[in-house]
Amino acid sequence: MAKTNVTRSGRPRVRRTVELLLAENVEHLGKRGEIVKVKPGYARNFLMPYGLATVATEENKRMVERHKLRLEDIEKQRLADLRKLADSVGKYSVTLEANANEEGHLYGSIMGPDISKALKSAGYAVESDHVRLEGPLKELGMYTVKVQLHAGVETDLKVWVVPAAKK
Repeated sequence: MAKTNVTRSGRPRVRRTVELLLAENVEHLGKRGEIVKVKPGYARNFLMPYGLATVATEENKRMVERHKLRLEDIEKQRLADLRKLADSVGKYSVTLEANANEEGHLYGSIMGPDISKALKSAGYAVESDHVRLEGPLKELGMYTVKVQLHAGVETDLKVWVVPAAKK
């Protein structure tokens, strides 16, 4: 039997919900800091006892808004720092020595961690997962490699692979 908007006695059916402020990310419900409406039993039996949500009072809402503004400022500053880093990395070129045969083929290969290590030793905080290689570098020469520091911040880096000095 389908539910209608009125009860058997003819009174309007009341849909009860509670407004909560999420303290943690909850799958299929929302992210931390969001205000959601849920049924009272879900709030009382699951969200609140496990510390996933709290009652959305006016003070809590104001605190969340202030916190969101602070997080936005921090993210803007972080993006500005990443852009500066991308500019300086784009002007730098990495020279890596590798063992190679007479035709210029490397005995090993150069991967993202090798490039990241060279950048870190030069004072640039670039992790290996920021280096985007289409494949391992297996020959001597000059390569242009993408470095993606953030979704919107990327730069090109020149990588020189030269033969190792013989002793």
